[in-house]
Amino acid sequence: MAAIVSVQNLTKSYEGGFTALDDVSLDIEEGEIIALLGPNGAGKTTLISTICGITVPTSGHILVGGHDTITDFRAARQLIGLVPQEINLEPFEKVRNAVRFSRGLFGLGRDDAHIDKVLAQLSLSDKAGNQIKTLSGGMKRRVLIAKALSHEPRVLFLDEPSAGVDVELRKDMWQVVADLKKQGVTIILTTHYIEEAEAIADRIAVINKGQILLVEDKEKLMERMGRKTLRIELTEPLERIPESLSSWDLELAPDGRALIYHYDSQSDSTGITRLLAAVRDAGLQLRDLQTRQSSLEEIFVGLVHGEDDAA
Repeated sequence: MAAIVSVQNLTKSYEGGFTALDDVSLDIEEGEIIALLGPNGAGKTTLISTICGITVPTSGHILVGGHDTITDFRAARQLIGLVPQEINLEPFEKVRNAVRFSRGLFGLGRDDAHIDKVLAQLSLSDKAGNQIKTLSGGMKRRVLIAKALSHEPRVLFLDEPSAGVDVELRKDMWQVVADLKKQGVTIILTTHYIEEAEAIADRIAVINKGQILLVEDKEKLMERMGRKTLRIELTEPLERIPESLSSWDLELAPDGRALIYHYDSQSDSTGITRLLAAVRDAGLQLRDLQTRQSSLEEIFVGLVHGEDDAA
């Protein structure tokens, strides 16, 4: 699949020596959802701002739909819709007018049919005549997305789209993003909610200290780096792990009723068969066995902390 956004050797430095982006290269494929994960200050918003032309890079090149964001800025920006993290809307403006105005900013003619389509897509049709100040936080965020889609962009940047939104509205937002993808819109998402990336992203990019640590298919990443946990439920609680099991990397559950064993599911030998035999030889009675795959959040924390430790 062709890259609709191509970032090559991008660096952004400020006076005083701070480097927000350090030789970043990233290709974003047309029609995909890519989640950009990183701790506060990692460079996520700076990267988005630079691709969108809000921030001027120190060095490097960015192409959007084949257009250079510096030498062919207008053509590149025409392809981009940006939903910022902050909700900054004119409170007394009506929803439809606000969305229509954004389309005009890109020099496009009036197209009420398209505006109505966008409003319907975001469940805003019944709010079209309402002043923005009357809307809930979740609905205001939908208005931001509608404004970003008003000029029919091919690439949509969502900077923390679920910030300040409750769990139910967050899941509604996920459905909106999934529907946009079905229509061929390429979506770049930054989020602090790791479960959001796990739920809707096709690929994961992890950034820390201005550098991309990895870019990988979500499922392959979780398969490659995710550990599994075996929880051995016991019929009787233990005060401590028996000496005969001390050679195993085991944890005792707080209530003493389970032994917890972490293993690599991709390894040639997980050691589970030998461990269970050793548990029986120790005279322990098993009540149940449970396995659990590491979440994306655990993988992300491990990546970032590992990189910090290496530094």
